[in-house]
Amino acid sequence: MRGLVTKSTGSQYTVRTEIGPLLCYIKGNLRLKGIRTTNPVAVGDWVEVAQQPDGTNWIKAIEPRRNYIIRRATNLSKEAQVLAANLDQVLLLVTLHHPDTNLVFIDRFLATAEAYRVPVVIVFNKIDLLTEKDMEVAYQLRTMYEALRYLTLLVSAKNPASLTDLRELLKGKTTLLAGNSGVGKSTLLNSLFGKIVTRTGLISDAHDKGMHTTTFSEMYDLPFEGEQGAANIIDIPGIKGFGSVEMDKYEVSHYFREIFTIGQGCRYSDCLHMGEPGCAVHDAVVDGRITISRYESYISILGDCSESKYR
Repeated sequence: MRGLVTKSTGSQYTVRTEIGPLLCYIKGNLRLKGIRTTNPVAVGDWVEVAQQPDGTNWIKAIEPRRNYIIRRATNLSKEAQVLAANLDQVLLLVTLHHPDTNLVFIDRFLATAEAYRVPVVIVFNKIDLLTEKDMEVAYQLRTMYEALRYLTLLVSAKNPASLTDLRELLKGKTTLLAGNSGVGKSTLLNSLFGKIVTRTGLISDAHDKGMHTTTFSEMYDLPFEGEQGAANIIDIPGIKGFGSVEMDKYEVSHYFREIFTIGQGCRYSDCLHMGEPGCAVHDAVVDGRITISRYESYISILGDCSESKYR
């Protein structure tokens, strides 16, 4: 029986099937196939379910994924975590303050999404908490990312009126909602539904960091549709760090749009843009055509490609 995975707790999965939702487990051999992951089955996966005589349901196969978002599970592990699969887009929710979202985190996420051909919309949330100077910074970041052809929005999840454009983007699509803990993912979900569908958390006063309120991944059917059909959004636990995985060091630049384009002018075709003679990227960083923050993010991912880092 074919079904869509709509919830994952790590040990059990809810699968939407033609006979209704089924609580399922996975066969042990699924953990042995392909890349080493902490979760062989992810929300958004299409799977084959077998019902057993004892009444239990087992996922026996996973259909090939159209795409997915993956990250390295921990900084000291070679295992990876699939965040969600078969996506039309990602909403990357970020905040300038309460908590601060690191630009390296944003760029690492964008590069991974680029590698797996998943469009990303960068959503700057909590603009109601920003001062006039903060808003200037927000507009500068918006300009920087839109120059790289990323769509951006400025919203307040607590103000439904600011979510009009966002709602339009969600119609008829399966969307992953991602971001650090505390950036307002749960509040945004509740605003989109117009009711409480998931609980919200507080920001730690001591560290100005978010605390987890979502402890598992789940797909929600949004209460509005588009011409292409229903809209689904996948909520996942807040992400603290984003280690890259499955990237060859000579391909990392392909996932930074401006570095890839400008890098075509380098003297050497295998230039890593780390001080080699005739490096066009180095020149572009010096004269401001590539921002220092983006270049530093690129260098940080090159560091991930070192196997010794995870031994």
